[in-house]
Amino acid sequence: MPMRILTHILLIPAIAAAMLTAAHANPVFDPFGLFSGGAPVSRPNMYGGSPTTRGMVSYPSGERPGSIVISTRERRLYYILGNGRAISYGIGVGRDGFAWSGVKTVTAKREWPGWTPPAAMLRRRPDLPRYMPGGPDNPLGARALYLGSSLYRIHGSNEPHTIGQAVSSGCFRMTNADVVDLYNRVRVGAKVIVQR
Repeated sequence: MPMRILTHILLIPAIAAAMLTAAHANPVFDPFGLFSGGAPVSRPNMYGGSPTTRGMVSYPSGERPGSIVISTRERRLYYILGNGRAISYGIGVGRDGFAWSGVKTVTAKREWPGWTPPAAMLRRRPDLPRYMPGGPDNPLGARALYLGSSLYRIHGSNEPHTIGQAVSSGCFRMTNADVVDLYNRVRVGAKVIVQR
């Protein structure tokens, strides 16, 4: 019995070291947000929190590399690489009555943005704060890409389990790891095409 306890005691540091090595080698595997710039979370989700995964896909498109195509029906965001390829990300989209389509431009990018709920949202949800500073509890998550002069954004989320669902007020949610990856690729001025 004492040998079994000793084995378990020695195994714990080995597992921790393996997790840290994996997180350094592969920023996608960073369940605690330590190395990827993702949000620190109070309840770490070892399984990523999203039913969809980021990946390289075949995506023939006439759009220029660096553009973004959002399919609200598929609940996917495509970052166009060119040569018929794109990076596909899972997203949360606007719930019934809040879905929209059109063409916008990324006009600003923010890290750990503060959030001021719009007046219409405050009328629907008077319990919301009037302002929330950026941080892990902020619903905009780790990064935000602002779309034109609209109130809409592509942003991270402190609720990764909502990715793949229609729950927002028109913004597009991503996991914090995915929005950090996208943020690092997208330039201000990029075209964003939103399709239903």
